Amino acid sequence: MEMTRCNHSTVTKFVLEGLTHRPELQLPLFFLFLGIYGVTVVGNLGMILLITFNSKLHSPMYFFLGNLSFLDLFYSSVVTPKLLGNFVLEKNVISYPGCMTQLFFFCVFGIGECFMLTAMAYDRYVAICNPLLYSVTMSPKLCNMLVIGVYTIGTWGALAHTVAMTKLSFCGNNVIHHYFCDILPLLKLSCSSTHVNELLVIYVAGFSVLSSSSTIIISYVFIIANILRISSAENRSKAFGTCGSHLTAVGIFYGSVIFMYFKPSSSNMAQEQVASVFYTTVVPMLNPLIYSLRNKDVKNILRNTFRKR
Repeated sequence: MEMTRCNHSTVTKFVLEGLTHRPELQLPLFFLFLGIYGVTVVGNLGMILLITFNSKLHSPMYFFLGNLSFLDLFYSSVVTPKLLGNFVLEKNVISYPGCMTQLFFFCVFGIGECFMLTAMAYDRYVAICNPLLYSVTMSPKLCNMLVIGVYTIGTWGALAHTVAMTKLSFCGNNVIHHYFCDILPLLKLSCSSTHVNELLVIYVAGFSVLSSSSTIIISYVFIIANILRISSAENRSKAFGTCGSHLTAVGIFYGSVIFMYFKPSSSNMAQEQVASVFYTTVVPMLNPLIYSLRNKDVKNILRNTFRKR
């Protein structure tokens, strides 16, 4: 009866519990995640500027990489500042509108990352399987359409989750057992039926992960089949090298997301938080490092830039 009477949201703010309650870990973790965030901002912003202002990197592959860096930069910025607040504030409070805003942009950039990695897989497929038609197939028009599609899908998915979340009632406990406003921890606080929201998690997250990952897998089946037909070992190694960075980024991102949202029921809160820390803070930091350290073009341009300095 109490749940039926509570037909509107009475909670005006939430308290983010954070990662740990142990005082001795607060300061070391603050500096650890501050360092991670600093590397994330410098790495992704540097990659965006490098690709934007260097004509040698004006190709479809780097166009998608620049957009991936843009997503990673803002994806981390939506979450990490509030995470840092948990380590220095006695109570890390976020307003109800602020929480819904954080949830919206977290979903936009999270879903967008899935499909940007998919667009990058398609780019590698065309480059290796149809190299003679690469410049024609991956035209500026198609690249722009793919990127617009990525942001459109991310926005619609985020709207679905956020609008459904605003329909819920939060009447009592306002402590989110997490370090940001994620979908699953918020659902646990609601005093109204979360059936629609749970279906959205299954369908939207399921569609995003399964459609993007299956497209990536199919692309790489064709890519590997074509590479294995190359007679020269050196050329095979070069072809694999162009895909290595992307495969590494895909494996890290999808591994942590799948564990978080398609986890076994036996997993505990600590395991969930480790997975979410990985894909919200560590992955955005690793992506520019992976692509810069494994990419000869980027390494050469960075080396020449530092020599000039």
